[in-house]
Amino acid sequence: MLAITGITGQVGGQLANELLAAGCRIRAVLRDEAKASAWRERGCEIALASMDDAASLGAAFSGAEAAFVLLPPIFDPHPGFPEARRHVAALVEALSLARPQRVVCLSTIGAQARQENLLTQLQILERSLAELRVPVAFLRAAWFIENVAWDIEGARSTGLMPSFLQPLDKPVPMVATADVAHAAAQLLRERWDGRRIVELEGPRRITPNELAAALGQALGRDVAPQAVPRETWEALFRAQGMQNPLPRMRMVDGFNEGWIDFERGPSAESRQGATPLQAVLRGLLGAATA
Repeated sequence: MLAITGITGQVGGQLANELLAAGCRIRAVLRDEAKASAWRERGCEIALASMDDAASLGAAFSGAEAAFVLLPPIFDPHPGFPEARRHVAALVEALSLARPQRVVCLSTIGAQARQENLLTQLQILERSLAELRVPVAFLRAAWFIENVAWDIEGARSTGLMPSFLQPLDKPVPMVATADVAHAAAQLLRERWDGRRIVELEGPRRITPNELAAALGQALGRDVAPQAVPRETWEALFRAQGMQNPLPRMRMVDGFNEGWIDFERGPSAESRQGATPLQAVLRGLLGAATA
């Protein structure tokens, strides 16, 4: 039995689909009973649990051979990341009690960065789970190509794609969520001892210029990238409703300045996805019109 958290999200859902296709027994860990029926109908066992409730999480992981865990996305955290710390504490307690044979944790490129930024939440998670007395693999994934979904409607109507990633000709490590799910599925069925760090990016790095050109090709119109001036970021994010935009700003700074990157470079634990940019864009545009 493999316990999957985040199953209603992009990575968790695709992970569960791949494992079910391979004949694996899945326990879907969800917070909302209303979203459970579709997974129950596909043969999944259902466990209801909140990611900040150690007792319900422990029950969800109990008896599982392996568990896939992630943090709920928090893009506007309070200073000190109290939300992430609460979730991490619950996960550690639950996994310590349930003791699955192994744990695969979705982490991020740059989790080792010394400068505080939005991804520091994943560093907190890694450091805490590393203390578990069970084998843990941290899957450090690159920037999700699917983040471009936020730009589709604006590009369609204006022909512009605002970019916080700069300069526009700088290649950025990116990966499709399908490749993240595939790597996680492989790890869940592997055996190892101790702690692993697995770094994952796509077939090649992508510049904002290339991203805009590919988006234009998919939309059937010219799309130009437009660098968003750094001095305007805070006002823009606050206008969108953010209360504490600095961690998000520092994360983008990290990609732009190069201190958010993979820790080890090419190694035996480096993995490369196969999904090309255009395939992701076709999927996003199909979803948008469905």
